[in-house]
Amino acid sequence: MTGRERLMKTLNLERVGGRVPHFEISMFLTMESLGRVHPKHRNYAQWNQMSLREKKLTMEDMADVYAEIASKYGYDAIFVNYLFPDIRDQLEFLNVISERTKGQYMILTHGDATYGIPDGNGLEEFSYRLADEPEALRREAECMVDEALKKAEIYERSGLLDGFILCSDYCFNSGPFLSPSMFGEFVAPYLKRLIRSYREMGFYTIKHTDGNIMPIIDQLAEAGPHALHSLDPQAGIDIGEVKKLYGNKMCLMGNVNCGLMQTGTEEEVRMSALYSLEQGMSDGKGYIFSTSNCVYTGMPLERYELIVDLWRTYGVYQPTEQEEI
Repeated sequence: MTGRERLMKTLNLERVGGRVPHFEISMFLTMESLGRVHPKHRNYAQWNQMSLREKKLTMEDMADVYAEIASKYGYDAIFVNYLFPDIRDQLEFLNVISERTKGQYMILTHGDATYGIPDGNGLEEFSYRLADEPEALRREAECMVDEALKKAEIYERSGLLDGFILCSDYCFNSGPFLSPSMFGEFVAPYLKRLIRSYREMGFYTIKHTDGNIMPIIDQLAEAGPHALHSLDPQAGIDIGEVKKLYGNKMCLMGNVNCGLMQTGTEEEVRMSALYSLEQGMSDGKGYIFSTSNCVYTGMPLERYELIVDLWRTYGVYQPTEQEEI
């Protein structure tokens, strides 16, 4: 079974034998791990001045970085988190990755089109508009989904993409940036429509949001993603609790504490990784091992490689008696 097949079965809440699926939404430590710059950290200011040959060579180099990281750390998916401004270039890049990896990995890219937490420059204006222009915000939310689905139709025709990771963040550590009722008005219906449409096109969806999602987790589950990431322990999210409540509805991904991986002790990192494995694997299905955010710049590489070693050792499903027979 390829990593792509293993991950698809997991996202469909089917049992898989052998190791638990694993990948990271982003692994930025490529310079330290491979001696190569991560594609998202490169300067492409002269992209439009490149010849077609230069663009092709650049894409091949970028694809090799993604593929080498995936191979080194046992990934089952590659998340293409660098988006070219022109979708034709994006499709060409996906084609290069597909040729390089030969169907071994699921290929995913960005696909959210819902309101996330505004940055500091836009938070005040957005807050005023919630009160003063609710109808306009709802119309804009509808338009954002429409535009995302138009792009998804292009991806669908290409046959080069397996699914989307939806990366709008909704929550702080203290809770969601909108109250549950406002989330239900301005975000949840559009998220549900987006995911339903992606599913109808045959795409898989993984919904990412950091923070304390518990006040809105029922709405996230109702939207119908194949998986939920990041199950943020720094915001008090317990993967065991979420598994009991929603493990029969969607796959769970994440929960290994990124904060501890950067500033905690080695033993604390071990305990976080082992707890996530124990709880995520508890029913034999529907779990993807990963950090609670990403392997970000500044995190010690040895800490990431520590949890990967733990996953390789302990992230293996034991066959049931029926499977052994």
